Amino acid sequence: MIEVAAGLVFRGGRVLIAQRRPEDHLGGLWEFPGGKRRAGETFEACLRRELREELDVEVEVEGLLESVNHEYSERVVHLKFYRCRLRTGEPRPIGCQSLAWVTPFELSRYSFPAADAGLLVRLQKTPELWRESSR
Repeated sequence: MIEVAAGLVFRGGRVLIAQRRPEDHLGGLWEFPGGKRRAGETFEACLRRELREELDVEVEVEGLLESVNHEYSERVVHLKFYRCRLRTGEPRPIGCQSLAWVTPFELSRYSFPAADAGLLVRLQKTPELWRESSR
């Protein structure tokens, strides 16, 4: 099983999504940025590291939004989705193809991996999730 941490970074009524590079597993699809957890690393530490490496930003991991196990034909993934607050930096596509800030209504225009399906529905039906932290 592959363990993955993904971050939902909200700003101005939008959430940050990243497009996977063509050569990556599920290349070309969009996702909430993050990556694979290393041995001995917490999911939160993994997420901070991955967003620093992939987007050149520092985030505060605020809380777990959803946890999902999903079986693809070639692998099984355990995903943990966390709400994050941008602390420093402006996201840049270093470890991904492209970035976009999207509204709840725009999410359906993008193709995401099957593992994200439940969270996408929840995001579209739960406006309070889009409120930014007041911290």
